[in-house]
Amino acid sequence: MSDMNERERNLIRQEAADWFVANRAGLTAAQRDSFTTWLQVSPLHVEEYLGLAAIAHRLRRACAASARSVNIATARPADTEFPPLWTRAIAALRSIGAHSWRPAAVVMAAFGVVSVCLLLLWNLRPGAPVSVPAGTTALRFETGHGEQQTQRLADDSLLHLNTDTVVTVQYSKTERLVLLTAGEADFEVAHESSRAFRVLTGSAEAVDLGTKFDVRLERDSTVVTVAEGRVAVRPSSMTGRSTANSHELPRFVQVGADQQIRVTGDEWPAAPTGANAQRATAWLHRQIMFEREPLERVAGEFNRYSGKPIEITTPALRSLKISGAFRTDDTEGFIAFLRSLDGVRVEVTPTRIRVSQD
Repeated sequence: MSDMNERERNLIRQEAADWFVANRAGLTAAQRDSFTTWLQVSPLHVEEYLGLAAIAHRLRRACAASARSVNIATARPADTEFPPLWTRAIAALRSIGAHSWRPAAVVMAAFGVVSVCLLLLWNLRPGAPVSVPAGTTALRFETGHGEQQTQRLADDSLLHLNTDTVVTVQYSKTERLVLLTAGEADFEVAHESSRAFRVLTGSAEAVDLGTKFDVRLERDSTVVTVAEGRVAVRPSSMTGRSTANSHELPRFVQVGADQQIRVTGDEWPAAPTGANAQRATAWLHRQIMFEREPLERVAGEFNRYSGKPIEITTPALRSLKISGAFRTDDTEGFIAFLRSLDGVRVEVTPTRIRVSQD
């Protein structure tokens, strides 16, 4: 399995665990709809969720037994087929001590019955018409390191994928759904009053209100930048987050042109801030644009595309402010720029580019 596929699977696995917790706390009607949509995006979602449920089912029976029953509960029956997650989970369970597995087992046991319901939901659900080729429930697109691509969707919307990006697209009668699991994507949405255009990430949900916008996944947040029109943004239903006074999801915040919003684990509601959308989406033209940004951040952007990473070995240089526009595929030009700065030394090795102070 490629690194990209493994990263995608790990994210889906985490989302499945988040939905486990959300189901245990109780879902609102809106959250149940989002959960059903998440399941129907891909059989892989159901596979990972059922893998957790299968483990919970067997652990429930083990809770009343002695500590040595862990081996019995996690032993794979010869006549039973479980998803790949089963094997990985067994190894993890057998590596923990007798005193630490019981609390987890009690929590997970509540989902045994849910697994049966999910299996019926997947196998017996009515097939919703989609605007994709017959027999296809979803379309998946991905780019490699340094690669970009553009896809025209069935409704004439344009999907631009930046480096190291994975998206899944599914259309139904009522909505157009895009799941962004890695990287960054830019959307030019064809307006349809009868079908909402939704983008879901692990932490955010963005609903198009007639616009062009960019969604970027960072280490601990989702950044939505609007170039034209408006987008409604809130924390994703996958997080299980609710408002202080109710179990309803936090309200949407509208983000307008040349505005940006960052969705993290902080308190909601958040407020959009002003942003230079042209600069934020310069990658569409294979450019990186900065205005008095720290060298460490600029180097980090180059590392998203370059096969040879840039390493700043002198801490004082990391905060050095620089401005300019650079080609994402012109590392040599960026090296020449760095060498033109007073007191900066650049060493190019076969595996990396080291930046230090003279």
